[in-house]
Amino acid sequence: MSVEFFLGGSETFKESYELAIIGGGPAGLTAALYAARSMLDHVLIEKNPIPGGQILNTVLVENYPGFAEPVSGMELMQRFQAQAEKFGAKIINAGVQRLTIEDGKFRIITDEGETSARAVIISSGASPKLMNIEGEDKFIGKGISFCATCDGALYKDKVVAVIGGGDAAVEEALYLTKFASKVFIVHRRDKLRATKILQERAFNNPKIEFVWSHVPKKVLGEQVVEGLEVESRVDGSTKVLNVSGIFVYIGLIPNTDFIAIDGLGRDDKGFIITDAEMRTNISGLFAAGDVRSKLLRQVSTAVGDGANAAFAAEKYLHGEG
Repeated sequence: MSVEFFLGGSETFKESYELAIIGGGPAGLTAALYAARSMLDHVLIEKNPIPGGQILNTVLVENYPGFAEPVSGMELMQRFQAQAEKFGAKIINAGVQRLTIEDGKFRIITDEGETSARAVIISSGASPKLMNIEGEDKFIGKGISFCATCDGALYKDKVVAVIGGGDAAVEEALYLTKFASKVFIVHRRDKLRATKILQERAFNNPKIEFVWSHVPKKVLGEQVVEGLEVESRVDGSTKVLNVSGIFVYIGLIPNTDFIAIDGLGRDDKGFIITDAEMRTNISGLFAAGDVRSKLLRQVSTAVGDGANAAFAAEKYLHGEG
């Protein structure tokens, strides 16, 4: 099935809406679908030209129910958007700069104008966490990447390092073996956190070598990445991996810089705290997807969050919750 994206670029903001959804990943698109089907006066605001969030960079999604064969993240999100727009979802391409509460309404300031809403669903996702080591700033986008799908082909027949031990790190390491001659997986622990099936694939791949119980210490190179110095968490010793590229998957930081609402509940990592119905501690404000405090961040859990958030927002708008 081939589906094209239909961007909301021709849409302009009205003065106010019943519901505004900030972020167009799986959670936001699902919330927009439910809002449209409920005939709520709504808008989904997505900063990137193509909605879909981080999953757009995933080559194959194998664990989303209903797809016996793997599907690319791009195609899956195309289907999400097409279905939402079929029922009348309104999408505007704009970056939200500030979210506040004024005169009992949520005020949303974007780079394409301002609007307000009686209820808001924050589904702005999360961004990759940095290593915060010497040399990192110099080479981000010039040898340090957070997306193997985007940049993997640049490292044909070269040696690269992947930092991390979760699903994302192992999935991307496996993908990189299509191009690279060798892939180091540098993990701070002595065992992986990734799901067992991914672990088995990685252990059985001759191009992957594990660097256990080590952490990145310094990126080496002048004009391009020439190596990565790593430090043992066991004895403090260091060694250099001669790599041309470094792919980082060590966690996420919630995209919440635009929120200017005092007292919003967050966990110790900054993710938004909600109840089971995606309600925050601020009346009329909901959160869904990777931006909220939760155990698992996957497309399937984001979809559930988005559906719950839209349904709870509808109840709130109708005075029922």
